[in-house]
Amino acid sequence: MKKFYAVLALFSIWPVYVFGAPLQNYDITITDGVFKPSSIEVPANQRFKINIKNTGKVPAEFENLSLRVEKVLGPDVTSFVVIHPLKTGKYHFIDDFHVNMPGFDIISK
Repeated sequence: MKKFYAVLALFSIWPVYVFGAPLQNYDITITDGVFKPSSIEVPANQRFKINIKNTGKVPAEFENLSLRVEKVLGPDVTSFVVIHPLKTGKYHFIDDFHVNMPGFDIISK
């Protein structure tokens, strides 16, 4: 009977171990190539979620090829990306439809 309770206790904490704490969420908008905010600070070595809304009149793209993140959004479309844990540093994203614009930075500390 002790083994049964030990196994039951193990499976009761399994979801917490596997899924961990809820993801930190950050919201950004892209309007005709302009990101708002233009950067965010995130804790290093933790996954997080970015909610992206394209409020412009043309398609927008949230892209960083080195991180293998690419999300294309039509006008007035909202989506999200989950970013894997990042090392300390600065990660620059662009809107490939507006390459002449400054872009967006994630600063991991």
